[in-house]
Amino acid sequence: MLSIEPYTIGIGDRFARQGRAQLEALVQAKEVGINVFPVWNKSYREHTLIKTKPLDVRSEADAAVRGLGWTGTYYVDADHISLKNVEGFISASNFFTIDVADFTGQAATPDAEESFVKKARSFGKTLSIPGIERPFEIDEVGLRAAARKFQLAMQEAGRIYRAIAAQKGADNFVTEISVDETFTAQTPVELLLILAMIQMEGIPIQTIAPKFTGRFNKGIDYRGDLTQFDKEFDEDLSVIAFAIQEFGLPPTLKLSVHSGSDKFALYPIINRLIKRKNAALHLKTAGTTWLEELIGLAEAGGEGLEIAKGIYRQAFARFDELSAPYAAVIDIDKGQLPDPETVGAWDSKTYIETLRHVQSCQSYNPNVRQLLHIAFKVAAEMGERFLQALEANEPVIARNVTENLLERHIKPIFG
Repeated sequence: MLSIEPYTIGIGDRFARQGRAQLEALVQAKEVGINVFPVWNKSYREHTLIKTKPLDVRSEADAAVRGLGWTGTYYVDADHISLKNVEGFISASNFFTIDVADFTGQAATPDAEESFVKKARSFGKTLSIPGIERPFEIDEVGLRAAARKFQLAMQEAGRIYRAIAAQKGADNFVTEISVDETFTAQTPVELLLILAMIQMEGIPIQTIAPKFTGRFNKGIDYRGDLTQFDKEFDEDLSVIAFAIQEFGLPPTLKLSVHSGSDKFALYPIINRLIKRKNAALHLKTAGTTWLEELIGLAEAGGEGLEIAKGIYRQAFARFDELSAPYAAVIDIDKGQLPDPETVGAWDSKTYIETLRHVQSCQSYNPNVRQLLHIAFKVAAEMGERFLQALEANEPVIARNVTENLLERHIKPIFG
């Protein structure tokens, strides 16, 4: 397997135009002593909506690395792949985020369940995990409940991992498993048992994305109980460290935070805990790059501002269509969305202040931000008009992309 670095950040890019601007943020971070490594990520769904291919992401990453003379490791992530679509990512990717949400909650075979329960009994009835003050009671009922909820999903993860390894070779990629697509956060014991299942499947997992309490909506800040998140994140870090020792999992195994863009309220907590526990972290960001493109177009004025307004107008009209695939990760109050005629009269400053994620600004509107976050399909349908506008206004867009990633994300989390 490839051994992943302690700090990595997923830098998704809808239109494959901001790779250099994103990498520039990591270059500047390195200059001030913050070593974070890039993972370009794009999902099958995004490729389908925009009509791009995984090799486009590889080309973007390679070009950015050449252009800036980046000498560190970098990755291209096949984001949220399944056995149905992994084939198209094999040649382009060296990082695979395995998503088995469709299998969570379905029971494995009785024989598989018995095999797991037999192994897990070795923990005993009371389990103490270093770093967590309270002991955990593990009974037969709990073991079987965990098996029936997660074991089939981890078996599917094993099938996907082996399919990738058969073609790429086991030493040529990083494996992440996502278990964040559930309704409730995993308990520390559940996370530990999931990792035991992964070990039984022989998967050299290096990052795992658990479910945390609260709302991780697209493009806006965390909504939830900060004290509860602090507790969960702290305990998950302890479980990771324990599982590495207990199961012989890779020492590079670390937590991955999905939909990590703009979760500003969480960054001080995450920073404090990873520093205190000397822990590693992978943070996934994606859609905020596209929003910085819109901000850059608006700032440029003229045709760029008109395109930004036009995208809002169409997104407003197509609200139900655009929001349906993201219903679980957005909370848009339609009553707080300005009508397109009002937006059509905005100047650059008003558009920017409404969209840019500065919560102290009175004009900032998280409903507008969420709507535009999911409106990249509208821009894709504009074709060359949109892409040519990105090229024509590259300097101002790049400045916004770099500043957003460096100042609002990298420094608060990893600095």
